[in-house]
Amino acid sequence: MAIVLTKKAEDKVREILSEQSEPYAGLRIQVVGGGCSGFQYRMGFDKNFSDQSDAIFEFDGLKVFVDKTSLMYMDGAEVDYVEGLHGAGFKFSNPNVSGTCGCGSSFSV
Repeated sequence: MAIVLTKKAEDKVREILSEQSEPYAGLRIQVVGGGCSGFQYRMGFDKNFSDQSDAIFEFDGLKVFVDKTSLMYMDGAEVDYVEGLHGAGFKFSNPNVSGTCGCGSSFSV
């Protein structure tokens, strides 16, 4: 099981991480319940991780933690950082998604 961060996503995460006042171990990505389609992604920096409950991915020294339950919904997903007319942000391309809501903020599997 794996996820992929594009180079643009890696660079943006490193940029945001460098602006933090506290040291963090890496980026945590989770799938949580919510939205009109049932699931949403949550991203944030984390100081702690567990070898037993987290899958740990490393991208040129940048650590990304995904709890094993979330990884079941994200296996094969790619995280990119995009900038466009409607703003900028992280975009998930997830082969496990069977549908999304109209606004695109939640998904179903």
